[in-house]
Amino acid sequence: MNIQMFNFWYWFWVIISIGSFIGLYFLLRKKSPKTQKIVLFCILIAGVIVHFTKFLYPPYSNDISRMLRDSWFINICGANIALFPFFFLSKNDRAKDYMFYLGLLGGLISVIVPLEPISKINQSAEWIDIIRFYFHHTMLYAVPLLMVMFGLHKLSYKRVLWCPVYLLGVMLFIMLNQVLQSELGFIPLRGNDIMNINYKNSSLIWGPGSYSFAKILEVLCPRIFKTIPYGEFAGQTKYWPWFWLIVPAFVYLTPICFGLCMIFDHKNFKQDCLSFKEKRKAYISSKKEKYKEKDEN
Repeated sequence: MNIQMFNFWYWFWVIISIGSFIGLYFLLRKKSPKTQKIVLFCILIAGVIVHFTKFLYPPYSNDISRMLRDSWFINICGANIALFPFFFLSKNDRAKDYMFYLGLLGGLISVIVPLEPISKINQSAEWIDIIRFYFHHTMLYAVPLLMVMFGLHKLSYKRVLWCPVYLLGVMLFIMLNQVLQSELGFIPLRGNDIMNINYKNSSLIWGPGSYSFAKILEVLCPRIFKTIPYGEFAGQTKYWPWFWLIVPAFVYLTPICFGLCMIFDHKNFKQDCLSFKEKRKAYISSKKEKYKEKDEN
């Protein structure tokens, strides 16, 4: 098995992923909401179990230090695997909105552009981990999407601004994971290595690093968040961890979430727009009447 963009194995796993989602949809669409919730929640729990059982197969079974590093939640998809079961059970609509938007974006994009499997040098020896990768990322987009399609959760365009807030909160969760890993000696984020923002930084929390696509985020980063303000290194470029992503998160993620929300909530948006239009007309008419009365008097 050699996965490269658009080769046989690439399309094989894309078809398996999307086919699994479609199959799950037809399997559950006529079931009761209770059954749908139980099945979807069990899939999320299976994702957590699979994440923590990495030590059973290569490359983690052959490299204890890597197993200890990667068994933590060190990127957005990994953090979502840990948090989604809690979000799914919660009554917090904003958290479930986050599940939908970030699950759909993170999971589906990872399946379409599978950088992790492509980067594996010895894919034939690590085939179990490749299956895990596709299971996890299929789960991340399939469960939230089915949750909305089955009516277990209703999206609202009025809440889209909360998605960047939750994303930044999840990034703080990832930072805590990495700081604890550093304190325990699993990853080198302290001393001289803290300047190396290319190490375990796939979520870009510590800075854009050498990722070319991060340039579109860097453009929107306020200068204050990428400059050392005081001391002997004042004025030098140094991205403030997490803070540098605040503005880009709101600017880029909000319209994307709004566009995704319109697929399911366009009727409410249209109705609210018409209602606003009517209220505006009534307001203008009332103002005109008042001015007319003043002129007559």
